Amino acid sequence: MRIGVFCSGGDAPGMNACIRAVVRRAISEGHEVVGINRGYQGLLDEDFFTNEAGEPLMTLRSVSGWSRFGGAFLRSSRSAEFQSDVGVKKAAANLAKHRIDGLVPIGGDGTFHGAVDLAKCWDGRIVGCPGTIDNDLMGTDFTIGFSTAVQTAVEAVDKIRDTAESHERMFLVEVMGRHSGFIAVHTALAGAAECVCIPETKTDIPAIVRDLRDLKSRGKNSVMMIVAEGDEEGDAVKLNEELQAAGNPFSTRCVILGHLQRGGSPSPEDRILASSVGDSAVQAIVNGQTGVMAGIVGGQSRLTRFEDTYAEHKPIPPELSSLIERLAR
Repeated sequence: MRIGVFCSGGDAPGMNACIRAVVRRAISEGHEVVGINRGYQGLLDEDFFTNEAGEPLMTLRSVSGWSRFGGAFLRSSRSAEFQSDVGVKKAAANLAKHRIDGLVPIGGDGTFHGAVDLAKCWDGRIVGCPGTIDNDLMGTDFTIGFSTAVQTAVEAVDKIRDTAESHERMFLVEVMGRHSGFIAVHTALAGAAECVCIPETKTDIPAIVRDLRDLKSRGKNSVMMIVAEGDEEGDAVKLNEELQAAGNPFSTRCVILGHLQRGGSPSPEDRILASSVGDSAVQAIVNGQTGVMAGIVGGQSRLTRFEDTYAEHKPIPPELSSLIERLAR
């Protein structure tokens, strides 16, 4: 059997570890692996990884040492061409042309939407791996890259806290999360922030200002607020303007972490998760499974239909938000 693997959408720390697992498990089972560069666009362009011998096949040595590196060595992209019916059919034709029997796409909901479309005109087996820092896919407790993104954000918050305390200021730190507040909530809790604003809950400006005044009256001289970029009140800059207009008692500054959260060496948790789901994806393909994502739930491997991974919004555990509120005194 010949199995293709690629990364699609935003890069996430741990993608390289996942590719390594796919390659090592597949070859150990006697199968071939084709590395597809630049996601769906690379498939359309027939842009394949070439090994040390110049062949369009990955070997055991091709992925040596990959686990410790961030980014995506196969590169990643978004493809407007693939979003058309013509593009999808071309991708299917290229898979058949290169005798690829199975496919492991590593990415998020956009990647899996594409996999569902591809399955309508290609009869090969498709098993995906959850690669996105947002942790917004159902069917897995965590996604590849989430742990590292939170670790990066917390390290930044710790450094910013030093300045906040030195100058007795409030900092609004914006983290990624256009539709999901997982990064913001975990960063706020681990970074001991006093407040968090996320898309899943209403941001009550007057109530926040009342809390800030209460903190100020009790001798609090510095405050950290974590803001998910997709908060319904807007980004950190807009939120800051609204807080100031409502009478925020603190001098404020805004910090936008942005794409900093996507880079860096993956955490041990991300390396383990990526290795586990990459291995499971190959096993699933060999066993005849298709149209599913390989995830980890409660420490156990689980396969979830692509459609079910994005059919509903993954909820933020309410106990985490409550814990942040109780500890912000």
